[in-house]
Amino acid sequence: MVVLHPLSDFIDCDAIRDSSCSYWYEGRCLESGDRLKLPRTSMSEAIAHGLMQQLANNDCYSREGKMYGILLIELPNGEQWVLKAFSGLLNGCSVVEGWVPPIPGRDEVAFEEARTLAQLDAIKQELLTLKQLTERQQYETLLHDFEQQLQAMSDRHRDCKHQRQEKRQQICKTLSPEALTIALEQLDEESRQQGIERRQLKRQQNGRLQPLQQLIAATDARISELKQQRKVLSRQLQAQMQASYSLTNFSGRSQSLQELMPGGSPTGTGDCCAPKLLHYAATHNLKPLAMAEFWWGVSSVNQDKIPGEFYGACAERCQPLMGFLLSGLRPNPPTLLPCREGAEVTLPIIYEDEWLIAVNKPAGLLSVPGRYRDRQDSVLSRFGHLLPDGMSLASVHRLDQETSGILLLARDRQTHRQLSQQFQQRQVHKVYEAILSGVVTVEQGVIDLPLWGDPENRPYQKVDWQHGKPSLTHFQVMAREKDYTRLEFTPLTGRTHQLRVHAADVRGLGIAILGDRLYGCCAVASRLHLHARELRFKHPQLEKTLHLQAITPF
Repeated sequence: MVVLHPLSDFIDCDAIRDSSCSYWYEGRCLESGDRLKLPRTSMSEAIAHGLMQQLANNDCYSREGKMYGILLIELPNGEQWVLKAFSGLLNGCSVVEGWVPPIPGRDEVAFEEARTLAQLDAIKQELLTLKQLTERQQYETLLHDFEQQLQAMSDRHRDCKHQRQEKRQQICKTLSPEALTIALEQLDEESRQQGIERRQLKRQQNGRLQPLQQLIAATDARISELKQQRKVLSRQLQAQMQASYSLTNFSGRSQSLQELMPGGSPTGTGDCCAPKLLHYAATHNLKPLAMAEFWWGVSSVNQDKIPGEFYGACAERCQPLMGFLLSGLRPNPPTLLPCREGAEVTLPIIYEDEWLIAVNKPAGLLSVPGRYRDRQDSVLSRFGHLLPDGMSLASVHRLDQETSGILLLARDRQTHRQLSQQFQQRQVHKVYEAILSGVVTVEQGVIDLPLWGDPENRPYQKVDWQHGKPSLTHFQVMAREKDYTRLEFTPLTGRTHQLRVHAADVRGLGIAILGDRLYGCCAVASRLHLHARELRFKHPQLEKTLHLQAITPF
């Protein structure tokens, strides 16, 4: 089966030779303790974009959402070729012509896997049926009706009680003792009858609801039992697969998933793109140069994966294996990012003094570290390793990961507080440059649309007139070329994704920024075409205005 592909299948080999790095696949060697790295470079991203174009031309790749990856490799004779892989199964198949095959081990448990998956599917179907039990809705409807009847009865009885109290006060003053005794007995009898009425309604409620409650309780017990069965079956299958899957690294050493992750691993470990690609390269004497992984097809269930976006090694499945998989690789070439003298991995500095640093952040790099292990590489973390006062550095503001341009860092708390106040009070002048994937017909204007981030659909932002925060953007057309428009944005507020939403929303410009797949851009692009070009603010200590600029890279 052919799995090696020439570069020309994906890119114009003469056009792209940029090897600047936007992400590192990395892990610590279990034997030496050395930090091992494999880059995601501009060239590997360009190859991945070429693969995306191929996937877009075939409907079979859009039926399901999954991770895809490419590995740029070098043969012993120095030739460069490309491997490509998909995570899990592709339309139900593990072996597909032209793609890297699965890691050995799946075949050994194929029968048991098929049997277990059939059992799990049967459990899933029964769970769906049980969760759709019609008696649940019937119970809720009856309970609601009885609660309303009881409330109405309680209101009526309360009014009657007040009336009886008033009547008792009146008759005590006007009736003779014999007549008073009879009248009071009548009032007491009325009270007893209302108590009987309430108890009868309660008995009627219990008689109707109790059988439904028992049925629902039995159903819930069965659901719990099925979930436990599902958990046991999944763990058994996972243990079998972990014992069978064997990974090989570039030192020639092989270990099972069970040995590499003795505490257990999530379902699907070993089936992701990165382990498939690196294992294949290691077992076929291929030297990895760069790798890139991206999501394609429908968005993931929890909306954290967007078609066409690049992602690093997943924290649960791949990242724990990276140290082993990369062991034996020859030393990685140094990064081609612009560096300060003596620095190993740093970024171009626009301005620096004893109080603050302004850096030209490249697209694809986080401003500050993320929550998970695979999202720790950032401007802040890189400078934290390089500068003697790194621990005191703080980011004054942030740029989206895919946005390039000027990012401001403070070197002490007082400077950070004073600069943050300028941003909060809208005293900082910001200018962005963008290319939109369509023609903007007006020359300039102001977009005033309130933005709100739905907590159930992060990081997506939307226009919301009820919950949204005021968001104001001035725009001016710089140039038009064919189906694209180059714009200058001046945000007067600083909301998350403000320029991206104001560009894409029909109530704004109605045209997404080129490369912005989160907000609907379908055009193939190597990056998000948004750049923080200018920043003007008052230096807190020098009492002078700084006007910083970074040349737009597109």
